[in-house]
Amino acid sequence: MSNYLISISNNEALKDGTIHDPDSKLKVKAFDPIKSGISPIKGEIMYFVTSAHETLAFETKGYKKHRKLLILQMISWYCIYLGLIEAQIHTSLPL
Repeated sequence: MSNYLISISNNEALKDGTIHDPDSKLKVKAFDPIKSGISPIKGEIMYFVTSAHETLAFETKGYKKHRKLLILQMISWYCIYLGLIEAQIHTSLPL
């Protein structure tokens, strides 16, 4: 698994970071779908992660026909970073 970079501004929570792939220049933004609301951006891809009592949304920034496997690897890497070992990735928000 590749190493990615994470950027988190001072006024964001740890779970609201952006994952950067230095090779492809793709970015994936993580955020809380409940607090932020869900408004997908046209042309971008969105995934959702559930783990125990956590729900996170992930949306690409600058998607240009990147492999979806790359996006899933970035999301799984971030979940491991957060300690969400039993995380499940979904294509739609599970209710």
